[in-house]
Amino acid sequence: MRYALLLFILMPIIEMWLLITIGSYIGALSTILLVLLTALIGIGLLRAQGFTTLWRGKEKLQQGKIPAQEIMEGIVLAVSGALLLTPGFVTDAIGLMGLLPFTRIMLVKGILQKVNFITASAQPFGQQPFGSDPKNNGDTFEGESWDAEESLKKPK
Repeated sequence: MRYALLLFILMPIIEMWLLITIGSYIGALSTILLVLLTALIGIGLLRAQGFTTLWRGKEKLQQGKIPAQEIMEGIVLAVSGALLLTPGFVTDAIGLMGLLPFTRIMLVKGILQKVNFITASAQPFGQQPFGSDPKNNGDTFEGESWDAEESLKKPK
């Protein structure tokens, strides 16, 4: 929590200092155009990488596997895209690292190694859960029913 507060205080200060410093060397208009250029490049990369990750996740689902890697990559892509749209060079650099496949995959693998997934059964994704009746084909439902009109009538 302390680090998040420190990050929210220091990051804008660093970004402003860097924007002013670079602007004093290349000019204000060039700095603004450079920030806009990084945002446009980021949007293009985000779109391409997002579709690739989406298709890999869809393929894993069709194979009956949980697309944990692809879900985490999607989260990293979303955060990276937001960082690239934020004006500034430090956030652009961090966002670019999240959009490049080799750095994103290394980051996601590191995260997934620290996360434990708890599953309800040892069966592969999409198959009968542990302890279910193999004879049940899914067409039978148990439950209760009552007549709504009968329950609304006053007793005589």
